[in-house]
Amino acid sequence: MIEATGIRKKYGDLEVLKGVDLHVAKGEVVSIVGASGAGKTTLLQILGTLEKGDNGTLRIGGEQVTRMGSNALSAFRNAHIGFVFQFHHLLPEFTALENVMMPGLIAGKSKGDCIPRAEELLTRLNVIARKEHKPSQLSGGEQQRVAVARALFNNPSVVLADEPSGNLDSAHAKELHQLFFELRKELGQTFVIVTHNEELAEMADRKLVMKDGVMG
Repeated sequence: MIEATGIRKKYGDLEVLKGVDLHVAKGEVVSIVGASGAGKTTLLQILGTLEKGDNGTLRIGGEQVTRMGSNALSAFRNAHIGFVFQFHHLLPEFTALENVMMPGLIAGKSKGDCIPRAEELLTRLNVIARKEHKPSQLSGGEQQRVAVARALFNNPSVVLADEPSGNLDSAHAKELHQLFFELRKELGQTFVIVTHNEELAEMADRKLVMKDGVMG
């Protein structure tokens, strides 16, 4: 599902990624751990096509994304990749339901088409009762569930998560981790999760360690 080969990235004189190779199979859950500054988040952003590497190739689902122009890349990202961040990145002025629908609206679907899918996901994630609430009215755990629902809206083949339970208490963190594995079982999605949470890292099918810009 993901084939990254020889990924390098520099910011000025600082070489953050020094030739990373990563192959992830369809339906696999892979965790990436390592000290802060090891390059984990930069790698995740390149895998998610939010950043471009300086060198190397990236294929997602057989598509050579390193060669795509910016419009094609945006459309590909919206259709095939879901993101879950530590800080949710929900839009504060919109309700939970509207936040979840956003990827569908960006893809050009009508609001009428998007509402049933958003409600289905909020139900699956046990936050349907909060659908008319804005992010500021939701708990951290609820916000993260809404963010996961948004990430799943277009049924992406790949879900990338950056410290997804970093701001959650241990009970909510455990729930979220369990949810990822349930979703993989139900929907066959591929997950790449950057985490400092050892328990989550160990639950994955494979745990990879990054150190000084290379995969250990």
